[in-house]
Amino acid sequence: MDMHNARDAGAARLDDPWYDALASGWGGSDETAGPPRRARPPAAEEVYTEVHGSAAFQEVRRRYRRFVFPAAAAFLLWYLAYVVAATTAPGMMARPVAGALNVAMVAGLAQFATTFLLTWAYARHARLRRDRVALELRWVTQEMMRGHGR
Repeated sequence: MDMHNARDAGAARLDDPWYDALASGWGGSDETAGPPRRARPPAAEEVYTEVHGSAAFQEVRRRYRRFVFPAAAAFLLWYLAYVVAATTAPGMMARPVAGALNVAMVAGLAQFATTFLLTWAYARHARLRRDRVALELRWVTQEMMRGHGR
């Protein structure tokens, strides 16, 4: 038998490991057979609206904002102070600190150190203050999407 028959072109073989019969609509369960189905799970919009209004979600957002906004403002001010000092006070920035290191180089390296410190602080804050509550909220959301509880 010719494998490249024109009438078989484009047809998926049932023994193909990449063929998903259930996703294609073939091989699904018959709606008339078996026990009655449960009520349809709520739509994603309904779940999102309910979770968004929950006290747990608002707490996660509040904890996030209480860390991120001040940290971002402080880092931005620190960066702008470096740029302003470099442009308005080049004599001060050129002042030697130790050997070939000057104030500008030390401040520039401190920018990198501050970035890594802020990244560590953010990850620590997320782990200690938000992750557990967010994970619990995720499980609640998944259960709601399955229609198992409210």
